[in-house]
Amino acid sequence: MAMMRVAQVSSPKGSFEIVERPIPEPGAGTVRIKVQACGICHSDSITKEGLLPGIQYPRVPGHEVAGVIDAVGPGVPGWAAGQRVGVGWNGGYCGYCDHCRRGEFFACVRGQVTGITYDGGYGEYLIAPASAVALMPADLPAVEAAPLMCAGLTTFNALRNSGARAGDVVAVLGLGGLGHLGVQYAAKMGFRTVGIARGKEKEPLARQLGASVYIDSLSQDPAEELNKLGGAKAILATVTNGEAMSAVQGGIAANGTLLVIGAAESMQVSPLLLLSGCRSVKGWYSGTSIDSQDTLAFSVMAGVRSMNETFPLEKVAEAYDRMMSGKARFRVVLTIGE
Repeated sequence: MAMMRVAQVSSPKGSFEIVERPIPEPGAGTVRIKVQACGICHSDSITKEGLLPGIQYPRVPGHEVAGVIDAVGPGVPGWAAGQRVGVGWNGGYCGYCDHCRRGEFFACVRGQVTGITYDGGYGEYLIAPASAVALMPADLPAVEAAPLMCAGLTTFNALRNSGARAGDVVAVLGLGGLGHLGVQYAAKMGFRTVGIARGKEKEPLARQLGASVYIDSLSQDPAEELNKLGGAKAILATVTNGEAMSAVQGGIAANGTLLVIGAAESMQVSPLLLLSGCRSVKGWYSGTSIDSQDTLAFSVMAGVRSMNETFPLEKVAEAYDRMMSGKARFRVVLTIGE
């Protein structure tokens, strides 16, 4: 029996274990992917720490997957062995619930999450529903593609649905794992891109990524500075600090939106501010497989790339701790296969 290595968590708050398992066969409606690289995302802590009820253990985390299809189950038209593909947070949808019938696939009541409801990409092989699979460009290396399946997808998809048009002022709050991609996408989309972060020393990075304006939130009032530019049509909040999000809302232009993609626990919002300018605060879900495919294609076309630190599968615990420490520059990726 052919075997594979995976990094699993056997219980909530458990340690990573490198174990061998039989290589699974794809069932109806699924494909088997030989994993080449898998990004480590902060959301993987949901599995590692048992932050959601109902997770079945042992479980293999990982939802920033890049690899190659090596087997196809019954009833899977359009996919074939040898195709380079990725799988992200959205682990597939049923296609027949009310949300799916309305085209709201992200809200599928039977929707799955890669690495949470089924085993993810911290291993040599992965079984995924065909609806979760995105085609990966031939000239995009797996290590570069993997973080784009979640961090890239979330920032790209939020910005292209923000209502902003080329030439509009768009601000990106935070220059970390999400923000360093958000600034690149915003600049490549033709927005007048503003980077907001703590400290003057981050300005060269912001400008290198494509920001035409930098705001140091330690020494400047971000809302005041945005208003000097006429206000921001969209502010992409990538940080996980609710106080920082609250501080920028006064810089939203009339009919503008604060798009929240950072998982802060709480923030304060001024109803008067929203009312007086028809402003809004909106969360943005990452996206489905076709959104991932669009993200990868745009990234190749526009030259958007994630800045990554790589680790072999054997060092998964070290890689995970590096990501959780917040010190990674800027995404952490496991290299698994060729």
